[in-house]
Amino acid sequence: MPDVTITVRPNGSLKVEGPFRLLDGAGQEIALPPDKPVISLCRCGHSQNKPFCDGSHRQINFQAP
Repeated sequence: MPDVTITVRPNGSLKVEGPFRLLDGAGQEIALPPDKPVISLCRCGHSQNKPFCDGSHRQINFQAP
């Protein structure tokens, strides 16, 4: 059983559960909210809080391929 589970939500974000590290393009660690055991990563590209999802996919009617 994996320690990290990533769920692709239909026409939405990537739900990430479990212990993991998130790194930016330069390899620097991005701080995760300490009070949230589950986070959602933006998949539509319109979040104002990238790389985290802010629900923008609903406003733009994001449709996943």
